Amino acid sequence: MPTESRSEAGAVARRKRRRTVVVLVLVGVALVVVVAFAVMWQQSGAHRVSTAEARRRYEQSSPSTEPENPSVLRPPAGVYSYRGSGSERLSLPPKEQGQGPEMPGTVTHRADGCWTFRMDFSNQHWQTWIYCPRNGGLVELGGTTFERWDFVFTKYDSTSTFTCAPASVAIRAGMHPGDTWHQRCRGTSSGTKGVAVTAGPYTYVGADTVMVSGAPIAAYHFRQVRTLSGSQSGRQTTELWFAKSDGLPLRNVRDVTVHTDTVVGSSTYTERGSFQLTALQPQR
Repeated sequence: MPTESRSEAGAVARRKRRRTVVVLVLVGVALVVVVAFAVMWQQSGAHRVSTAEARRRYEQSSPSTEPENPSVLRPPAGVYSYRGSGSERLSLPPKEQGQGPEMPGTVTHRADGCWTFRMDFSNQHWQTWIYCPRNGGLVELGGTTFERWDFVFTKYDSTSTFTCAPASVAIRAGMHPGDTWHQRCRGTSSGTKGVAVTAGPYTYVGADTVMVSGAPIAAYHFRQVRTLSGSQSGRQTTELWFAKSDGLPLRNVRDVTVHTDTVVGSSTYTERGSFQLTALQPQR
């Protein structure tokens, strides 16, 4: 073979080898990026909130020291230990995160005699309910829900605040199994225009017991069905157990579906979960 032909063939071979090396390097870089993103995506999920963390937040909040009164439905203030599980899903953008298993519940006394119950489902999802002892029973004034979704390169926070006016009856004096009344609350959510209305029947199922630390605790059992309309649509079904002695939430089982219109299409949020008290005495 002539010298020039051999030289040209060698150059072609060298170019091929360089192209192969470049392709392999690019493939390797792509694999590293994919693996790194997968790891960050996995780590971006929700994590549990410990009772110790909730206790530190409670201590820093300088809660009201409203005196305890055993004749009204208001549990002692402090951080209670709950355990539970659950999952939350978004259809668009697709994302899922978990709840629990440790779920601290915090009771804070208000100066007006009412009290706030906060449940930390995870470090990215908490909810509060405001309750007031009234007429020998308990009413709900509303509450706030915060949720965060971490998509690695961006985070989306949503805060929803609802007010029940008139107050929704949570426990009614002299009620009987099967008694049903209506609840209705209005609220707004950050990032969503307009007002949402949640309304529906609330039924007293009957007297029950919930096991807490191996002991049976007398409870009121309710079933709540709410339909969401307005700026968002959906449905929520919740089974609730309150302690007969002071109104403390003992157990909660819920099934939630919410549809929201976004600039990129309709997104559906679903939540399935439960929590139950594990110790009657709060930490302060």
